[in-house]
Amino acid sequence: MEKRIILITGGQRSGKSSYAQSLALQLSDHPVYLATSRIWDEEYRERIRRHQQDRGPQWTNIEEEKQLSRHALQGRVIVIDCLTLWATNFFFDNNSDVGQSLQELKQEFDKFTAPKATFIFVTNEIGLGGVSENLIQRRFTDLQGWMNQYVAGKADEVVLMVSGIATKIKPVQF
Repeated sequence: MEKRIILITGGQRSGKSSYAQSLALQLSDHPVYLATSRIWDEEYRERIRRHQQDRGPQWTNIEEEKQLSRHALQGRVIVIDCLTLWATNFFFDNNSDVGQSLQELKQEFDKFTAPKATFIFVTNEIGLGGVSENLIQRRFTDLQGWMNQYVAGKADEVVLMVSGIATKIKPVQF
């Protein structure tokens, strides 16, 4: 198996996660779903449980907030859902320090994606909606945008989801 990085980006409810899961199932009978969200409350815990149940028994479900590389996933097809929540965890833990968070994210990304595997990252294009009046939100938007650019630069493929329609934007096809 070759190493392959795919980035799926778009707005909220654009179909990113569904597309990523469908792609993973085309590539593997037993893909991995690596969820990066923190469990904030009981309602959210129940939401996660329902999502796991909906994916079915063919999936290996892993919950990991920050240290993705501590899971040995060489040779697997992995959906990482999502880069935005993953970045949120670093940003929150680093007291909104964009520079420190970006450095730690890049280091962990490089370490995690070193083995030969297929990595399907889901992320949000949060900067499409305009500039927030909130300083913390502007800082996070900067962090997210720079991390998306970093991952897209390393990705073999980038897909933009718009209203449930997948548009391949890297590699560019004419």
